[in-house]
Amino acid sequence: MKISEMAEALGGRIIGDGNHEVYKIANLATAQSNEVSFLSDEKMRKYLAQTKAGAVIVKESMVDANSSLNYIVVADPYVAFAKIAQIFDTTPRSATGIHPSAVIDPTAVIEENVSVGANAVIEADARICEGAQIGPNCFVGKGTVIGKNTKLWANVSIYHNCVIGERCLFQSGAVIGSDGFGYANERGRWIKIPQVGRVVIGNDVEIGASTTIDRGAIDDTVIEDNVIIDNQVQVAHNDKIGYGTAIAGATVIAGSVNIGRYCIIGGTSVFNGHISVCDGAHILGQVGSNIKKPGKYESYLPVTDAATWARTQVRMYQIEKIYKRLVAAEKKLAEISDNQSKE
Repeated sequence: MKISEMAEALGGRIIGDGNHEVYKIANLATAQSNEVSFLSDEKMRKYLAQTKAGAVIVKESMVDANSSLNYIVVADPYVAFAKIAQIFDTTPRSATGIHPSAVIDPTAVIEENVSVGANAVIEADARICEGAQIGPNCFVGKGTVIGKNTKLWANVSIYHNCVIGERCLFQSGAVIGSDGFGYANERGRWIKIPQVGRVVIGNDVEIGASTTIDRGAIDDTVIEDNVIIDNQVQVAHNDKIGYGTAIAGATVIAGSVNIGRYCIIGGTSVFNGHISVCDGAHILGQVGSNIKKPGKYESYLPVTDAATWARTQVRMYQIEKIYKRLVAAEKKLAEISDNQSKE
């Protein structure tokens, strides 16, 4: 692309030669004259003076007036980088055409321009909408709907009666609609509660590798539009995740949790069941109760050396004893003070 074409696509302003052409994206420190890079972090500004990039995407305050570099000036260089990366994306399709080994029930509806990979299985009454890609070894259960231009990489399993929106992306090994963990105990014997709800996923949702989203026990598990979920995340039955929320890897969300819109959930966070989180919460660590105000919440213990950690653990078990001694001492001091005031 010419720099002028990129600037037009980004709504940016050119400083330098708009006719210069670039062929791919590169790191600022290693970029060459036929590559485009970006600068969004002040910590990386030191590389600006030495880069050989054919063009650099920056915000206005990062332009070096004495430099001979070609600039594309935008409001948010990182967002601009994401958009240019989409243009230069070389990621292949997960499937092309209908592979002869795919097993598709005669009652399934396969719309135009759908691709189904080798050994994929599409069960009765499923609907695969226009432009969807179903990768090799995928399973689409009975009555499930896969929206337009949604892409499943290999080995994705989507159980029966689930609803998947448009332009979604599922990485390999994701499991959608598996049974929630629902059981009743009858004098020591576990009685399974059939999970008859669905999983309903909105548009423009991305689900990471080996992430599991359980179907609802009675009501649906719901993932709203524009949610991004990282690898190896557990979303339990009847959870609801609001628009624009991002959840990083290895997070565990117990059942019947309602997470609001535009939340940011850090990796390895843990949510107890039956709680609500308001819109705009940023969370790192374990959540055991409702969060009602937007803001940052953190419950991690800081890393420390082993000896200090061991001493801290010992002190934790002494807290109750120390507390009782403190209460007794305060009571004694109060008695002494009272006696002195009477004298």
